[in-house]
Order: sequence, then C-alpha cells, then structure tokens
Amino acid sequence: MSTENTKYPSYRFSIAPMLDWTDKHCRYFHRLLSKNALLYTEMVTTGAILHGSKERFLAFNDAENPVAFQLGGSNPAELARCAQIVEQYGYDEVNLNVGCPSDRVQNGRFGACLMAEPDLVAECISAMQQEVSIPVTVKSRIGIDEQDSYEELVEFVSTIADAGCKDFIIHARKAWLKGLSPKQNRDIPPLCYDVVYQIKKDFPALNISLNGGVTSLNSAKDLLKHVDGVMVGREAYHNPYLLAEVDAQIFGLSGVIKTRHEIVMEFMPYISQNLQNGERLHSITRHILGLFHGVAGARAWRRYLSENATKAGADESVVFEALNNIRL
Repeated sequence: MSTENTKYPSYRFSIAPMLDWTDKHCRYFHRLLSKNALLYTEMVTTGAILHGSKERFLAFNDAENPVAFQLGGSNPAELARCAQIVEQYGYDEVNLNVGCPSDRVQNGRFGACLMAEPDLVAECISAMQQEVSIPVTVKSRIGIDEQDSYEELVEFVSTIADAGCKDFIIHARKAWLKGLSPKQNRDIPPLCYDVVYQIKKDFPALNISLNGGVTSLNSAKDLLKHVDGVMVGREAYHNPYLLAEVDAQIFGLSGVIKTRHEIVMEFMPYISQNLQNGERLHSITRHILGLFHGVAGARAWRRYLSENATKAGADESVVFEALNNIRL
C-alpha cells in the first residue's frame, strides 16, 4: 500500500495517547496496520524528561512516524525546554495534556484541571511555540465539574487560539475531577458531539479533532463531515485490526489490505530484535492480544499468549504456537 498521502493531513485520523498502552511497541505494531494514522506517545511529565532518562522516555523507532509526543505539565519554562528536546528527538508534534482527570495528574497541576486556567495554558503554549517549529497542540475535554457551559469552552479555546495554537483535540465529554475515577470519566459523562461540532463552526480557522466513543471507521467518516480529525482510543487497542483499512477508507489510498497473519509475520523481526536487546516477550505481545478480535480461535490466541509470554525465556516460538489456535 502506498504511504504517500497528499490529500489529507495526518491528524485526520489519529490514535489517542493512552497511559500504559501506547508505548513504543504498541506504536510500531499500529504502524504496520496503517501508514498514515497519526500516533501518539503515552503522556510523559516534564519532570520525567528533565530529571529522568531522556532515552527511556523519548527514544522511538523511525518507522513509527508520523508520531506526536504528549507532555504533562503546567510550568511554561519547563514545557518549553521539553518541547525543544521532543523536537530534537524527531517527533512530528508536541501535545499538551489538558484532559486527563486522574488525582495524580491533578496533584501535579496538569491535565484536565488546567481547563480552569486558560490563561496559564495559553502562556504554556506560547512558551513552547517560541522554541519549536513543529506544531504545538492541545488535547482537552469539553468542560470540567461545574465549569461546563459552552461559553466557558469558547473562552478556553479562544484564549489558547489567541496564543497561537491552531490544533485542538477535544474529548467530547466533560470530566468530573472529584467523585469519578479516570475509568469512569471515560464512560459516565455523556458524549456531546454537537458541542465539538459547534466549536468547529465557531472557529472555522482552527483544526478541530474529536475524541471519544469512536468504535468504527464508518462512525469516524460520519464525524469527519463535521470536524477536521477523529481520534480513536480504546477501540484501536482492543480491536487493532480496525486500523488495517484506515489508509483506504479515511485517507483514500488504494492498495491491498494486509491480513492479520501477514501483520504478525511482519511484526516478528521486530519482536526478535527486541528480545535480543533484553525486552521481555510479554511487554511486546500484550499489544497484539486483540489482533484476531472476532475471528474463530481469538480467545485461545489471547489465552495462549497471556499464559506463556510471561514465562522466563519466552521467545518468538510462543507467537507461532499461538497462531495455531486461529482457525482460517
């Protein structure tokens, strides 16, 4: 399949940054399925980058491109320095997390709680943009707690846009910072797509991507009639073969759709190389558990990998053996 796409920007379809999920192994695997979807890292805090191992948090395989890096933080100077480092490592975009509702994130004064401080977010965006040439983007909710009126969302978007940000990814749910867990915040607050549609109408010059509740490419295509981009989260992880038709259906590219077995075989050299570098098999294969979702033998595939990939000395043979459970 051709990887050249001049018709649509990469943000037209992206895979959400998800903590403990979208690590380098996950992104490499997803890239085998779609050459054009924009991939995101897990959120990494400014403190981890400035005081931890840069190589651990920033190193990635060139084959993952296009890939964006999501930062968590609220100190403009620290975010600017981290954005600089992110660009130096070769990422295509740096994204500021203004949407995560977890207590840990709130205690660090970043994530969704920053929606209450649009001026500070604007200051952060401005500081970052002064240091990099790659896009600086924002991922937010439609509101938080009692601060959830459309007028307040307009003020937030307008303030950030005035600082120079042109790209917004909006999770079409509000976040309750008190009383709901991060998991509950992904499901309980109702989806309000119409709010994001209206933001696009009121800010036509901005690139608005919608996140939340997208489970099929047909629904993604319907959403793209109203917004510039669609971001898929958990569905891309639990049912990754969904991504195999993204290049054709979303980006309009022709080519043969790879089978699930072909994807596994393409992934094998990567698995082998990482095992040689000291990685454990489970850290890689946990991302492919859902590849055969809906196919006869999928449960046995998942069970075999889950039970055997964690064993000491587990190698590529575990994956080959797991494939024997799939009935064509």
